[in-house]
Amino acid sequence: MKEFSVRVRVYYEDTDVAGVVYYVNYLKFMERARTEWLRHLGFDQVRLSVDPGVIFAVRSAHVDYLRPARLDDLLDATLSVTRAGAASITFMQAIRRGDEVLCRGEVKIASLDAAGFSLMAVPDQIGAAVERWRSS
Repeated sequence: MKEFSVRVRVYYEDTDVAGVVYYVNYLKFMERARTEWLRHLGFDQVRLSVDPGVIFAVRSAHVDYLRPARLDDLLDATLSVTRAGAASITFMQAIRRGDEVLCRGEVKIASLDAAGFSLMAVPDQIGAAVERWRSS
Protein backbone atom coordinates (compact mmCIF):
# COMPACT_ATOMS: atom_id res chain seq x y z
CA MET A 1 0.00 0.00 0.00
CA LYS A 2 1.41 3.40 -0.98
CA GLU A 3 2.46 5.62 1.91
CA PHE A 4 2.92 9.38 2.34
CA SER A 5 5.08 10.75 5.15
CA VAL A 6 5.82 14.13 6.72
CA ARG A 7 8.42 14.93 9.38
CA VAL A 8 7.25 16.36 12.70
CA ARG A 9 9.44 17.66 15.52
CA VAL A 10 8.04 17.39 19.06
CA TYR A 11 8.01 20.84 20.65
CA TYR A 12 7.54 21.77 24.28
CA GLU A 13 3.91 22.78 23.55
CA ASP A 14 3.19 19.20 22.39
CA THR A 15 4.13 17.64 25.73
CA ASP A 16 2.83 17.30 29.24
CA VAL A 17 4.77 18.13 32.40
CA ALA A 18 6.76 14.89 32.07
CA GLY A 19 7.95 15.81 28.56
CA VAL A 20 5.78 13.13 26.93
CA VAL A 21 3.55 13.97 23.95
CA TYR A 22 0.01 14.59 25.16
CA TYR A 23 -2.30 11.99 23.56
CA VAL A 24 -4.45 14.39 21.52
CA ASN A 25 -1.38 15.83 19.81
CA TYR A 26 -0.87 12.58 17.91
CA LEU A 27 -4.16 13.43 16.15
CA LYS A 28 -2.73 16.85 15.30
CA PHE A 29 0.33 15.19 13.78
CA MET A 30 -1.98 12.96 11.73
CA GLU A 31 -3.91 16.04 10.59
CA ARG A 32 -0.66 17.63 9.39
CA ALA A 33 0.09 14.53 7.33
CA ARG A 34 -3.35 14.65 5.67
CA THR A 35 -3.00 18.38 4.97
CA GLU A 36 0.46 17.98 3.44
CA TRP A 37 -0.73 14.97 1.44
CA LEU A 38 -3.50 17.10 -0.10
CA ARG A 39 -0.88 19.74 -0.95
CA HIS A 40 1.27 17.02 -2.47
CA LEU A 41 -1.71 16.14 -4.68
CA GLY A 42 -1.99 19.80 -5.69
CA PHE A 43 -4.86 20.96 -3.47
CA ASP A 44 -4.91 23.88 -1.04
CA GLN A 45 -7.67 23.54 1.56
CA VAL A 46 -8.45 27.26 1.62
CA ARG A 47 -8.97 27.31 -2.16
CA LEU A 48 -10.97 24.08 -2.04
CA SER A 49 -13.38 25.67 0.45
CA VAL A 50 -14.15 28.36 -2.14
CA ASP A 51 -13.99 26.37 -5.38
CA PRO A 52 -15.46 23.73 -5.54
CA GLY A 53 -16.77 24.63 -2.06
CA VAL A 54 -15.65 21.53 -0.18
CA ILE A 55 -14.12 21.02 3.25
CA PHE A 56 -13.04 17.80 4.92
CA ALA A 57 -13.93 16.93 8.49
CA VAL A 58 -12.97 13.95 10.60
CA ARG A 59 -15.93 11.58 10.80
CA SER A 60 -14.24 8.99 12.99
CA ALA A 61 -10.86 8.19 14.49
CA HIS A 62 -9.80 4.94 16.12
CA VAL A 63 -6.35 5.33 17.65
CA ASP A 64 -3.98 2.96 19.44
CA TYR A 65 -1.26 4.55 21.57
CA LEU A 66 1.67 2.15 21.76
CA ARG A 67 4.80 3.99 22.93
CA PRO A 68 5.48 7.54 24.14
CA ALA A 69 7.06 10.25 22.03
CA ARG A 70 9.12 12.79 23.92
CA LEU A 71 10.25 16.37 23.75
CA ASP A 72 12.51 17.06 20.74
CA ASP A 73 11.88 13.68 19.06
CA LEU A 74 11.85 13.73 15.27
CA LEU A 75 8.83 11.76 14.11
CA ASP A 76 7.29 10.65 10.84
CA ALA A 77 3.53 11.07 10.46
CA THR A 78 2.41 8.68 7.74
CA LEU A 79 -0.75 7.81 5.89
CA SER A 80 -2.09 5.31 3.41
CA VAL A 81 -5.51 5.49 1.79
CA THR A 82 -7.43 2.33 2.58
CA ARG A 83 -10.75 3.37 1.04
CA ALA A 84 -11.87 6.19 -1.21
CA GLY A 85 -15.66 6.32 -1.10
CA ALA A 86 -18.16 8.59 -2.81
CA ALA A 87 -18.24 11.09 0.09
CA SER A 88 -15.38 9.97 2.33
CA ILE A 89 -11.77 8.85 2.44
CA THR A 90 -10.41 6.41 5.02
CA PHE A 91 -6.75 6.46 6.03
CA MET A 92 -4.48 4.17 7.97
CA GLN A 93 -2.11 6.51 9.79
CA ALA A 94 0.90 6.07 12.02
CA ILE A 95 3.33 8.14 14.03
CA ARG A 96 6.82 6.63 13.98
CA ARG A 97 10.18 7.35 15.51
CA GLY A 98 12.53 5.61 13.12
CA ASP A 99 11.20 2.09 12.65
CA GLU A 100 9.25 2.16 15.92
CA VAL A 101 5.48 2.72 15.65
CA LEU A 102 4.39 4.94 18.54
CA CYS A 103 0.78 5.47 17.56
CA ARG A 104 -1.46 4.15 14.80
CA GLY A 105 -5.02 4.64 13.81
CA GLU A 106 -7.74 4.63 11.24
CA VAL A 107 -9.16 8.05 10.39
CA LYS A 108 -12.18 8.59 8.16
CA ILE A 109 -12.80 12.04 6.72
CA ALA A 110 -16.09 13.19 5.25
CA SER A 111 -16.49 15.53 2.31
CA LEU A 112 -18.75 18.45 3.30
CA ASP A 113 -20.28 21.40 1.50
CA ALA A 114 -18.35 24.40 2.84
CA ALA A 115 -21.42 26.63 2.99
CA GLY A 116 -23.83 24.35 4.82
CA PHE A 117 -21.67 21.57 6.28
CA SER A 118 -23.85 18.95 4.60
CA LEU A 119 -22.39 15.76 3.20
CA MET A 120 -21.36 16.00 -0.45
CA ALA A 121 -19.53 13.83 -2.94
CA VAL A 122 -15.76 14.10 -3.06
CA PRO A 123 -15.16 16.42 -6.04
CA ASP A 124 -14.15 14.54 -9.19
CA GLN A 125 -10.75 16.24 -9.47
CA ILE A 126 -9.83 15.17 -5.93
CA GLY A 127 -11.11 11.63 -6.38
CA ALA A 128 -9.14 11.30 -9.62
CA ALA A 129 -5.96 12.65 -7.99
CA VAL A 130 -6.33 10.21 -5.09
CA GLU A 131 -6.69 7.28 -7.49
CA ARG A 132 -3.68 8.42 -9.56
CA TRP A 133 -1.60 8.70 -6.38
CA ARG A 134 -2.70 5.29 -5.12
CA SER A 135 -1.84 3.60 -8.41
CA SER A 136 1.50 5.38 -9.06
